[in-house]
Amino acid sequence: MQYILLQAAAPAPAAAGGSMTSSLIFFAALFGIMYFLMIRPQQKRQKELQKMLDSLQVNDKIITSSGIYGRVVSLKPDKDIVVIEIDDTNKVKVDFQRSAIVSILNATPPANTK
Repeated sequence: MQYILLQAAAPAPAAAGGSMTSSLIFFAALFGIMYFLMIRPQQKRQKELQKMLDSLQVNDKIITSSGIYGRVVSLKPDKDIVVIEIDDTNKVKVDFQRSAIVSILNATPPANTK
């Protein structure tokens, strides 16, 4: 009986609304930091890579993701394949997927139009 009276006399616990709001603000800030430090730079690199692959032309010297240097001989846009000549003397040609190209070594700057 005394236990019930002591329970009734105990003060009510404080509302947890304030701590919940601060937790939400903390997680939103954490997500914002993760977005600007990880997700956004990756998206930017992906756009630059796609732009580079779209500007690929015949006779560009390139390097593939496996480290093979070569010269673009032809493009097959319907199959997304690039034919690369890896040996000038023997005329060795190899087919690569366009996504295997890491960089263009002699990218020609676009012509200035006035």
